[in-house]
Amino acid sequence: MILAENNKIRKELFRTIEGITDEEFNKIPETGGWSPKQIFEHLARMEVVIATNILKELKNPNSPKAFKKPVFISTNRIIKVDAPGYTLPTDEFKTKMDMKKELYDSRIFLLDIFESGTDEIFRNKSFKHPIFGNIPLVQWFPFVGLHEKRHLKQLKKTLK
Repeated sequence: MILAENNKIRKELFRTIEGITDEEFNKIPETGGWSPKQIFEHLARMEVVIATNILKELKNPNSPKAFKKPVFISTNRIIKVDAPGYTLPTDEFKTKMDMKKELYDSRIFLLDIFESGTDEIFRNKSFKHPIFGNIPLVQWFPFVGLHEKRHLKQLKKTLK
């Protein structure tokens, strides 16, 4: 299944925050960067944005076909990408349980969209990524997991 790797990465995200308090979860590192909560919040927002864009393109009869892109390099943290403003996390205190629920809801949204289409439809429509240009919809599903894997590395570094 195309989303099995995404589920594996998501489980690892959740395992990584086991044993820390909600206060530690919300604490911004002294060296700067995002708190674990902010990383989770960004991931939930990004997944919703991607799912929303996929849904929009599924309804768009003029959605362009695109060639596959090397989205696997997204996990490389040497390549810096500024998060789009609408995916930036807030400073609002949220519990680990609240953020797990947000990530659960965003994943259900993505899965519902995945179940609503076919491989052929997902291969023949696309939307634009800020670095890669138009990416076929079929690649956006694994991209969500790759993006989480990238931030899992950040999360582990933040918790050290």
